Amino acid sequence: MVGRYAIAGAIAATFYVEPVPTYDLDVFVLIKTTPGKLISLAPIYARLKELGFKPHREHVVIHGVPVQFIPVYNRLSEEALSEARAVEYDLMPTRVIRPEHLLAIMLQTSRPKDLVRARLLAEQAELDAAYLSKLLSRHGLTRKWRELKQPSR
Repeated sequence: MVGRYAIAGAIAATFYVEPVPTYDLDVFVLIKTTPGKLISLAPIYARLKELGFKPHREHVVIHGVPVQFIPVYNRLSEEALSEARAVEYDLMPTRVIRPEHLLAIMLQTSRPKDLVRARLLAEQAELDAAYLSKLLSRHGLTRKWRELKQPSR
């Protein structure tokens, strides 16, 4: 079923910066599939339903929190999952996407809310500048990063 997972999105960002409003908890998952087959989240949803958690739209509500499982979808998300950090939250071990990968994903998606969060990460998070530079170059995001850092006119 799920090979690896890591917390992503706005919730992951709260491990590095001041919290921002968000509706759900995004979890990147690596799902073992046969090449050429569609990825199905049905086994995850079925197991969680057996455990008493109810699906709601694209989420499963777990202890009152809407959780969205997002299969890794490109090289950047695969790398983000692979490089996720092991952390403890409320004495519970978990994995969280690195801030540099969060920023790169936000630049890649470029939705207005993602660009606002990317600026927040750039201002508040402790980013490894050398790691970030190589990451952005590798995924063709250097220009977007420069544009984000330019002051508004």
